[in-house]
Amino acid sequence: MKDQLIFSFDTDISGIHLPENLNNPFGDEIPHIARIAALEFQQFITQESVQWDYDFEVRQGKMFGILVVQKNDKSYGYIGTISGKISRHSTCRNFIPSVFDDATDDYFINRDMTELTHICNKINACTNPAELIELKEHRRRHSFGIQQRIFKNSNFKNIRGDKRNIIEIFENSSHGNPPSAAGECAAPKLLQYAIENQLAPIAIAEFWWGNPIKTDDRQHKAFYPACKNKCRPILEYMLDDGELYTQAQT
Repeated sequence: MKDQLIFSFDTDISGIHLPENLNNPFGDEIPHIARIAALEFQQFITQESVQWDYDFEVRQGKMFGILVVQKNDKSYGYIGTISGKISRHSTCRNFIPSVFDDATDDYFINRDMTELTHICNKINACTNPAELIELKEHRRRHSFGIQQRIFKNSNFKNIRGDKRNIIEIFENSSHGNPPSAAGECAAPKLLQYAIENQLAPIAIAEFWWGNPIKTDDRQHKAFYPACKNKCRPILEYMLDDGELYTQAQT
């Protein structure tokens, strides 16, 4: 287990009430311990973001998340991450990574994204209407193929130890086909890491960092539930059909 990904609390939490059950990721309740972890994680983001290739004062904000966990030695800490990626050229070694491994199939994602860029460049340079239609359809099919390969190689483990990829998870739900970027939100990544590394999930919270998006007036540092269209089937599978995961060790 990569202990460097687990943040230790700077706050004295010895007198803080710890939930017996993991709070509902889709609910509005944010346990006090999760608020403390989120505040500390926000301080970390403030310090680290100056090194990122992303200006949160100019560009659209992003969702971040934390998960308070109990380690095998009975001590507590928290893990954190971003929904999606910071930017194409920026990463943070302290964030829980994507479930999808870029190195899969000798980095097929890099080759396919390079090809997608070539197609987009051809579209931008094209002046023939008929050829433009064909190129755009080619881009659509290529993008869909990339997403499907990512879904097939994004395997999530549930609390029973079973594994399914994103396509299989959505096929066994009532949500239909997985939407773009399913599995890249903060909550699934955090819970996957906890389950894989035998960390007991105690409390979870997601918050917005930066400017609001055009279609949603999200506020800086405000808490929001996990998204339902992308995350509900995955989290319900991971938490055993939606039952809240009770594993706080005494």
